[in-house]
Amino acid sequence: MKKREVPASVKDERLVKKRRNQMIKGAISLFKQKGFHQTTTREIARASGFSIGTLYEYIRKKEDVLYLVCDRIYDEVRDRMEQAIDTTKGDLDGLKLAIDYYFRVVDELQDEVLVMYQEAKSLGKESLPYVLNKELQMVAMFEHILRRCVDNGVFSLTEREIQLFAHNIFVLGQMWGFRRWALKKMYTLDEYIELQTKLLLEGIMKR
Repeated sequence: MKKREVPASVKDERLVKKRRNQMIKGAISLFKQKGFHQTTTREIARASGFSIGTLYEYIRKKEDVLYLVCDRIYDEVRDRMEQAIDTTKGDLDGLKLAIDYYFRVVDELQDEVLVMYQEAKSLGKESLPYVLNKELQMVAMFEHILRRCVDNGVFSLTEREIQLFAHNIFVLGQMWGFRRWALKKMYTLDEYIELQTKLLLEGIMKR
C-alpha cells in the first residue's frame, strides 16, 4: 500500500526531517493530554518550538501531524524489531526473545502507542488504511517466526491458529501500555513479560 506523502514547501530534506521530528514530539505530548480534536495547530507549533507560520511550511493541515505521528511510531517499532530479532531462526528461544523485545519496545514507547490507538480513528480515508496496514506488517513478523517454529517441529499450529496467535502476542504487548495504570501496581515489566510468555506458550507446547 502506497505511503501518503505529506507535502512541504521547504526543499531541504534534512531540515524537513528535523522539524517534523520536533513536531511529532510536541504533538504526542499534546494529543495525550488533550486529544487530537482539542489540540490546535498553534499549540503544536508552540510545543515544537517554532511559529505557526513555520509549522505550515512542513504540513498542510492538522491531520498531517497525526499521520506523521502514527507513521513514525510504527516505523520505529518495526525497525527496532527487525534489527534485534532473527525471524528466520524458528526455535523456542527465538520466539521468546521476540516476545520479550517487542514488549520492551512497547514499554519504551507507551505514550506514543497510547496516542496512536486513541487518535488513529481521526485519520482520513486516505491515511487510515495505510497506517492499519503497517500494523499488520508487524503482526506478520510474529506470523513468520511462528511458521518457522512449526516448520522445525517446535510445536504444531494450523495457519489460522498462527495468524490468531500472532495477533494475541501483538495485543498483549499493547496491553502493557493501555492498562499500565493497573498492571504496574501488580507486576514489574519483567514479571509481566515472563508470565504472559508462559501463558502464551503453555497451551501450544502441550499439544
